[in-house]
Amino acid sequence: MTEPTTTGPTTTGPITTGPTTTGPITGEQHALIAGPYQAVVTEAGAALRELTHEGRPLVLAHGAGENAPAASGQLLAPWPNRLDRGRYAYGGATHRLDVSDPDHDCAIHGLVRWAPWRAVLREPDRVRLRHRLLGTAGYPFRLDLDVEYALSEERGLTVRLTASNRGDATAPYGHGAHPYLTVGVPIDACTVTFLADRYLPVGPRKLPSGPPLDVTGTDRDLRTGPLLGDRLIDNTFTGLARDGDGRSTVTLAGAGRAVALWSDEAHPWTQIYTAEEAAEPRAGLAVEPMTCPPNAFVSGEDVIELAPGAVFTGTWGIHAVAP
Repeated sequence: MTEPTTTGPTTTGPITTGPTTTGPITGEQHALIAGPYQAVVTEAGAALRELTHEGRPLVLAHGAGENAPAASGQLLAPWPNRLDRGRYAYGGATHRLDVSDPDHDCAIHGLVRWAPWRAVLREPDRVRLRHRLLGTAGYPFRLDLDVEYALSEERGLTVRLTASNRGDATAPYGHGAHPYLTVGVPIDACTVTFLADRYLPVGPRKLPSGPPLDVTGTDRDLRTGPLLGDRLIDNTFTGLARDGDGRSTVTLAGAGRAVALWSDEAHPWTQIYTAEEAAEPRAGLAVEPMTCPPNAFVSGEDVIELAPGAVFTGTWGIHAVAP
């Protein structure tokens, strides 16, 4: 005689999955204010969703219920920009990451820009968020990432991103950020001032095709503050001039307004992208401070060797300036 098979209770009814509270897909919204500046940072990716001065935008914004378009305002770690076919060798092993930019057969912009970041400090003018990056097949390392967004009535926005290696092996590391600067008009009608002497040429897959080139005599020369016009730029710049505080600055000006993004010496590279493929083409100028160039995990250039227990910090910011 065959015994009946038991599979557990047969009670039917609605499935409960926890609290029914709903909210935007970008998670918790952290609103900041200091004098004429206001900002919103999202739980998703710890992204800068809005930044205004006297009610006027300094970066392209997106809705709380909208995924960040074209990486708008996102943090890029543990590498910025593109990585050829998502493959690299490190620590005696070959690693393979997901190809997140299939159009160019590359892994792009790291692993944390869609991840939830938990607020560990909140005040009216600043928020600090944390994400624990645990190992994956393509990045078998463990990092704690902390970012603080702080507003000042005098200095505008300051962003400080810190990586701490909490694993037991040295990790390759780099980071960047992806805000789009705006003064409220198309960038074709704006001037751009950027004291950078060299730029990386790129091939059709947007990867470096050779060593940095002199900007002199090219449409990549932004040192004199030219009208952007119809220039098509999607290049990484280096050879950055710095002020007495060690800051490199990019200034976008037009329509009687100007906005500047500065980055500290932890960021020897800056990507400039005129946003032809963005949701709103050429509505804003992507200015991306980076600790290393594209494809750095393959080339090894400026990759940070983050030993167990080591900490690395980079700082950048955005503020309104007199035109």
